[in-house]
Amino acid sequence: MYEYIMGKVVGIKEDYIVLENNGIGYKIFTSKNSIANLSIDERVTMYTYYNLREDGVYLYGFIAEEELDMFNMLLLVSKIGPKVGLNILSTLTPNQIKLAIINNESDILCNAPGVGKKTAGRIILELKDRIDDEDIIDEIGVVDDSTDVETAIHGLMSLGYTRSEVRRALNRIDTSNMDTEEIIREVLKKLSK
Repeated sequence: MYEYIMGKVVGIKEDYIVLENNGIGYKIFTSKNSIANLSIDERVTMYTYYNLREDGVYLYGFIAEEELDMFNMLLLVSKIGPKVGLNILSTLTPNQIKLAIINNESDILCNAPGVGKKTAGRIILELKDRIDDEDIIDEIGVVDDSTDVETAIHGLMSLGYTRSEVRRALNRIDTSNMDTEEIIREVLKKLSK
């Protein structure tokens, strides 16, 4: 229902934030990883998941689309609900989760509260075929988040590419001596192949 909400962070609690948009304060449950990157009065975009249950309406949101994508993927696993999904994303990054699934490392998934051996095994079994090896960012070669790189990412996203598509292409380019325009040109070359 809601793809994202842009607004000002007016409250940060243990497991949710309050995001003000046009005089409305949205209570958005989020991961500890997202909360760690937020501060009061900061203007942000929260990518959201709308959850309607018998006991109420809940919004879950993340500052990165990759985190929302992983949350949605985790919800596809039987017996995993939003609370366990948030616990996993509060303990591990989306990339660490993907690596654990691909490498069949259930013990890493078990570090998240509410995830035992059976649940970890189910996550690996049910999601292994849904994860593309190219989606995994090599932890050593993580793209730097310089201003030129971030500006290039936003520019490419405005052309219709997703952040994960752009990130995959960036991981195959040495951006250290490039300005924004050069980065965009090189990424477009990679994306057009």
